[in-house]
Amino acid sequence: MHRARLPLATATAAAALVALTGCTEKSDGKGGDGTIKVTASDDACEVSKKEFPAGHVKLAIENKGSKVTEVYLLFPDDRIVSERENIGPGTRQTLTAEVKEGDYRIACKPGMKGKGIRKTVKATGGGKAAKRDPRLDKAVAEYRSYVQAQADETLPKVKVFTDAVRKGDLEAAKKAYAPSRIGWERTEPVAESFGDIDPKVDVREDGLGDDQDPAKDWTGWHRLERALWQDKKIGQREKDLATRLDKDLADWRKRVGKAVITPTSMANGAKELLDEVATGKVTGEEERYSHTDLVDFKANVEGAEKAFALLKPVAAENDPALAKELDKQFAALGELLDRHRSGKAGSSDFTSYDKVGKADRKELLDGVNALAEPLSKLAAAVVTSK
Repeated sequence: MHRARLPLATATAAAALVALTGCTEKSDGKGGDGTIKVTASDDACEVSKKEFPAGHVKLAIENKGSKVTEVYLLFPDDRIVSERENIGPGTRQTLTAEVKEGDYRIACKPGMKGKGIRKTVKATGGGKAAKRDPRLDKAVAEYRSYVQAQADETLPKVKVFTDAVRKGDLEAAKKAYAPSRIGWERTEPVAESFGDIDPKVDVREDGLGDDQDPAKDWTGWHRLERALWQDKKIGQREKDLATRLDKDLADWRKRVGKAVITPTSMANGAKELLDEVATGKVTGEEERYSHTDLVDFKANVEGAEKAFALLKPVAAENDPALAKELDKQFAALGELLDRHRSGKAGSSDFTSYDKVGKADRKELLDGVNALAEPLSKLAAAVVTSK
C-alpha cells in the first residue's frame, strides 16, 4: 500500500502500534559501536555517521518530532534497502540491514508522506563482509522463488478481474477483485522496494501527492475498487485503467527476479507486513469501498509467516525464546482470523469488514501488536553470532 497522509483514525492506530512495539526494541538509541544513530524530527533527519563499513548495519532510530514518521535506507535510485514505518513521537526503534560497498540515502518521512528529508551516506569497503550462515543463503533462494511464484500466480487472477471490468460486468469484477490482490499482499515489501510500481497499482486516493489530480493520476486497484462499489459503474476510463493495471503488474512480475533480497530484508519485510495490517487493514482504511480488508489481512500475515518460516532454523538457534514466541503469536493470530471466515472454503472468503464490530477489531489489533513486537527482533536474531 502506497503511503498516504494519515487521517486521525489511522494516525491513532499507528500510535497504538508503535506504543507497543517501538519502545520494546532493546536499543539504547545512543548509536554505539557499529551503530548509526538516526534522530528524526518534524523538520530534520540527523545521522551520527556519514560513512560506515559495509556489512551488517544497525540504525538506532529516535523520533523526537510530534508526528509519526518512517525511516528508509535507500539505494541512490530510490530502491528500498530496508525501512521502518510507524515510528511514533518519542519512541525508538532499531533497524538492522545488510549492505554492500557503495552510496546510500537515509530518509526520514515525518507524517509518513513525500520523499522525506534525506542524508547521503556511504558504505565503505574497509569493513568485514557480512558473514552469512549457508542456511540463510538457502532461505533467500527459497524466498525469491516464493515471491516469483506469487507474482506468476497473480497475473492470471488479475486478468479474470480486468477482463470482467473490460466487459462491463460489475458483479463479476467485484467477485474477482479480492482474489486478484492476494499474491501482491503476501509479498508487498518486495514490490515496494522498486519504488515506482506500488504507487501505480496500490495507491489510495489520499496517498496521491499534492501535485497529482485524482481524475487523471489515480490508477490501480483502489481506483477501480471505488468505481465498482461506490460509483457502481464501469466506463471507458475504468476499462482503460484495467488494461493499465495488467501492464503495470506484468512489469512487477518481470522485475521480481532481480529484487535485492537479504535475510535482513526478509525479516524487516515481515515486520512491514504487520505494520500494513495495523495501519490499513484493522482500521478499514485499505479496502474502504469493498470492505475486503480481511482478505488482505490474511495475505499479509501469510507473507510474514513464510519469511519467518524460512529464517527460523537460524533464528531458533540464535534466539530460541524468540522463535518460540513467534510460533505462538502467528498461531494465535491465525485463529483470530479464522473466526471471521464467512463459512465458505477458500482464502478470500471472509466476513465483510464493515460487519466486524469495534470489539472484534480491537481484538485483531491486539493480536497484531502481540506478533509485531517479537517480529521486530527477527532481523537482529538472524545476524547474531553465537
